[in-house]
Formats: sequence, C-alpha cells, structure tokens
Amino acid sequence: MFKIKKIDNKDVYYSDIIKAQHFFTSRDLIAKDNLEKIANYLNIPSANLIKPSQIHSSNIEILKEEKREYKDCDALILNKKNYAIYLNFADCTPVILYDEKNNAGAVIHAGWRGSADRIVYKTVQKMINELNSNPKNITAAIGPCICFECFETYDEALSKLKNSVKNKEGLFKDNFADLKGINKAQLEEIGVENIDICPYCTVCDNDKFFSYRKENKTKNRHSAFLKLID
Repeated sequence: MFKIKKIDNKDVYYSDIIKAQHFFTSRDLIAKDNLEKIANYLNIPSANLIKPSQIHSSNIEILKEEKREYKDCDALILNKKNYAIYLNFADCTPVILYDEKNNAGAVIHAGWRGSADRIVYKTVQKMINELNSNPKNITAAIGPCICFECFETYDEALSKLKNSVKNKEGLFKDNFADLKGINKAQLEEIGVENIDICPYCTVCDNDKFFSYRKENKTKNRHSAFLKLID
C-alpha cells in the first residue's frame, strides 16, 4: 500500500512493501531544487545522489563508486551503501525494485518506449545475471504515472506496447493502454510476485504530480529515489 510521509514538511509517497529507503516526490518537492535537503534526509553527501541522463531508452547500468555520470541510461541498479539514485518523471512510469536478500535495487524510467522495449523485465534480468538476485526476493513499487483512461496512443506505439506482454487481457482498450498494468505484467513474467501499484494518475491528480501532457509539455518533474539499508 502507498502511504505519505514528509520531507521538509512536503509530501512524498512510498510503498510499505519495500524495506529500503525510497520515495516518490510530489510537485511540492522538486528534486533539483532540494538536493541538499534530500541528501540530509537520507544521511548521505549530496555528491552521492546519482541521477542518470534519461533518453527514453531501455539502457540499464549498475552504479560504480568511481562513476558519477550515466549517459543514455533509463534504469540504474544500486548495490552500494551510502549512495542514493533517482530519476525524473512527468507522466512516464517510475518503478523502484528492491532485493532485500542482497540489499540491492533499481530505479527505472519506463516511458512508453521503455515499456515497449521491456525495460523493467530487462532490469530484473540484469539483477539476476550480475547480482545473483532471485525475482521471488524482489519487491516492486510502480509509482504515479498517467493512467489507463488518460493514456491514449496510436499505431506504432500501440503495436509495440501490445507486443511487449504475453497476456494482453485488460491492458488495452481501443487506442488506450495501461502503462502501470503493462509494467506489472512484465515483472510477473520474469517472476516478480510482490508488486505495489500507486493509485494516483499524473493527469487526474495533477494537483499532486506533474503531467507533460496536461501541462503543455512542462519541464517540471517529480522523482523516484532509492537508498539501500545501511
């Protein structure tokens, strides 16, 4: 279940199934303007807050202590303590993964292109291959994004999204697609069972989150953060 807590008296949202420190910010707490406050909250140096440059790809990297820049990357895996990772969103689907047994996790930016290219599935696969994760030990939180009723798309995008899941039941209607449901289905396909889905929509709940579609291509973003257990 998603719940609310406060950072600097501003609302952030978290899932009670993920044991590591994590949260999805609201429009009240824009990350780029509050990195020092967020770092203090997480009890790490602000230099250890790492954000990859997102390009709507399915490229995935694992954080390295000596590396600060992750170009052309839309999912970052974390297995180092004393660091936190975050990515930005405004309608696209944020996904946080956490493997409690290995104390490792990931933050994923799954726009329609990333979703169509199965970025969440590929991230779990990379955790299996390189960190020896077991999908049954991974919990997943799918954060606020554009909802089924608001995400209308066409032709190439719709076709690619349909091809990204084996079981399409309930995920598509006319020209509408359920991005939260698609990413949940991909996680289930690779064996992740414990999945929490945020009930909020960035369009319907635009008072809480930013929406690229509703706000005329706004450049503002909310964010998803993850820090491992010390």
